Amino acid sequence: MIRFTRLFQELDRTTRTSEKTAALERYFREAEPADAAWALRVLTGNRLIRRVNTRLLRQWVAEVTGYPGWLVDESYGAVGDLSETLALLLPSGGVGVNEPLHRVIVDHILPLPTLDEAGQRELILDTWATFDTEQRFLFHKLISGAFRVGASKKLVTNALAAAAGIDAAVMQHRLMGDWQPTAEDYARLISGEDRADEPGRPYPFYLASQLDDPPDTLGDLGDWQVEWKWDGIRAQLIRRGGNTLVWSRGEEGIADAFPELRQIGEALPDGTVLDGEIVAWESDRPLPFSALQRRLNRKRVEAMLFQDVPVVYVAYDLLERDGKDLRERSTIDRRAMLEAMVDAIDEDDLLLSPLIDAASWDELGEQREQSRQRGVEGMMLKRKTSPYGVGRKRGDWWKWKVDPFTVDAVMIYAQLGTGKRASLYTDYTFAVWHDGELTPIAKAYSGLNDDEIDEVDRFVRRNTLDRRGPVRVVRPELVFELAFEGINASTRHRSGIALRFPRMAHWRKDKPAQEADTLENLQRLLAARERGVSP
Repeated sequence: MIRFTRLFQELDRTTRTSEKTAALERYFREAEPADAAWALRVLTGNRLIRRVNTRLLRQWVAEVTGYPGWLVDESYGAVGDLSETLALLLPSGGVGVNEPLHRVIVDHILPLPTLDEAGQRELILDTWATFDTEQRFLFHKLISGAFRVGASKKLVTNALAAAAGIDAAVMQHRLMGDWQPTAEDYARLISGEDRADEPGRPYPFYLASQLDDPPDTLGDLGDWQVEWKWDGIRAQLIRRGGNTLVWSRGEEGIADAFPELRQIGEALPDGTVLDGEIVAWESDRPLPFSALQRRLNRKRVEAMLFQDVPVVYVAYDLLERDGKDLRERSTIDRRAMLEAMVDAIDEDDLLLSPLIDAASWDELGEQREQSRQRGVEGMMLKRKTSPYGVGRKRGDWWKWKVDPFTVDAVMIYAQLGTGKRASLYTDYTFAVWHDGELTPIAKAYSGLNDDEIDEVDRFVRRNTLDRRGPVRVVRPELVFELAFEGINASTRHRSGIALRFPRMAHWRKDKPAQEADTLENLQRLLAARERGVSP
């Protein structure tokens, strides 16, 4: 635990990639395999689910310290991070333990959900009594499901690969398999053995970069393969050893949520891996992504959903054929092989992503403007000579998305951020006018630069009208242009709508709050989107 705590501190105290990488490599070389396995699990984004209610944690800290509950809550408001707040409030006394990380997780964390409230309290108080402040802070992060660290999954993967002396692409491939946080599985991950015989392992996904420059800067249009950018779930469809698996880009097996894809898999030749998109589909056109969301996070899908939300698999790449890795072949070669395979398979739910023809970039741009009417997000541009890479390698794959929707909204609530922004008000709730009142429509926390964040923070502190727990109700004066990718009807929101991926595009200092947009305008936009026409 001491070694992992030191690693967390080293990662948190620097922004230099080289220093983070060095700290991770050092940890993976020195830690015992059982500890390294659990560290790898949480560092790569596989958080432990919340093991205990944070309300109880605040209550028990108040009991141990003798502080009133309101003071604990006020301290949280000042610090901005609950795990850190509770660790700082607890009395000193723990000297720190050198108990291995895997023993801390197995003995102090994993049992918590199986205990009643009294049992949880006893276990946590015993842990507090032996841990020092830094270890308590990390313990709180792990048991609250809020563990985050300043290192991307790619950085962790590359550091592990370097420590093991393995190519980074191979390590990324291995981590996408079904491995458990055990010493045995960790040893296999870092071994030099060829594990290509694992039938269920997907390939690392190749990701496109956003095209912000004019497309003609890419050169001759004839060098590029152009397709629609589908608004669905990126997934690899794998047929190996007589079994069918479906892996999402989030490295989750999702075949149970889309059992109709198993039928497609059974029609594929053994030793096949397709890359494509799961898309909600009806009447020869895509349905909104919100329809597809109804199928997510379900281990069992009711028969009614098959009819209400039918799906197809839109294939756009072939990564493996007859058990042979095709990723080093050119895009145009893989496309030809994919076309031949799909043509030979009679499956209505398997579609080939169509190619888009145009005589010039200008003509292609005109077709792109029709994206929303087609139910797609824009276009994908793939260099015909490019191999299938790993991760987001710039230059060969680009996504040319349509411009986002926008709405001018008024900030009405603010909350403290997290991590390095825990002392600043950076998370905001926005509203538009409806029947003379401001109705909340979205939350957003990205899009402002550091100077703007500081300015908004000062405004919040000087213009707070009320407090509701960690939320400050602020004077409704600041107007921001929110950009968003889509709009859907929602019964969960008071406004009746939900915006997809809202973020702050501009601070409209030129516009008073009275001139912000209305809910009626958004409702008209929603109606137009549901009819499949331009707003």
